[in-house]
Amino acid sequence: MGDYSAEIISHIDRNHIKELLSRGERIDGRRFDEYRPIEIEYDIVAAKAEGSALVRMGATSVIAGVKVVLGEPYPDTPDEGVTMITAEMPPIASPLFELGPPKEDAIELARVVDRGVRESETVDVKQLVVEPGKMVYMVFVDIYALEFDGNLIDAASIAANAALITAKFDEYKWENDEAVPTGNRIPVPLKNLSIECTIAKIDDYLIVDPLLKEEFVQDCRLTIAIDENDNLTAMQKGGGSGPMTLEQIERSMDMAIASAKDIRELIRSTAKERENA
Repeated sequence: MGDYSAEIISHIDRNHIKELLSRGERIDGRRFDEYRPIEIEYDIVAAKAEGSALVRMGATSVIAGVKVVLGEPYPDTPDEGVTMITAEMPPIASPLFELGPPKEDAIELARVVDRGVRESETVDVKQLVVEPGKMVYMVFVDIYALEFDGNLIDAASIAANAALITAKFDEYKWENDEAVPTGNRIPVPLKNLSIECTIAKIDDYLIVDPLLKEEFVQDCRLTIAIDENDNLTAMQKGGGSGPMTLEQIERSMDMAIASAKDIRELIRSTAKERENA
């Protein structure tokens, strides 16, 4: 995910990847605008989370869990609930990850996914209020990397959205200056379903959903959040300091918009299958 040392990949592999790109090919045979097959499983931690999803993209896999608790609103937003996304990248997922407090890559992963959710207004925070200024619902999305073979951001974004769209939590009402459970289970109020798509730049070539080896040789990457109306709601450049031209950014936007539609439909269709099962 990060700006890895050039020593991790051999010059032979580096040159091979670039040579393939020059011929319009990738190391796993995909088109430049093609994602790896995406699989989504739901209710992975049903006993401990209000909603959860496991996403596999090739050899990259991520689990996301949603937890909803009661809490006090922030003083500057007394009529809004709270959403927060955290991420862990444990050594079990990759030898590149280290034990200890969250490192820069894990913080970046959480912030990029969080920005896509917030800026797109995925969750209707106005509907997360039990009593204005006193009690609101706080929606936490915890992301945990299980396997890493490139493009954790998109896998995490898909997992977060899949977990949110299927999550249900205990409803409360305000009586006698306290929150009282109603006995009902209600869904997380969603206004949008924003999808984050990552495009890697290697020399003059742009590819979606980069593999780890492709991330090793990328000049940089651009992650773009696309909402249901094809609006670009957030953008994050990282994974290297290489420049991108305006024309390359525009091409990346087009690739992201096209990919986001298919991914959003996959999330909705698999969530519906789960509901009807």
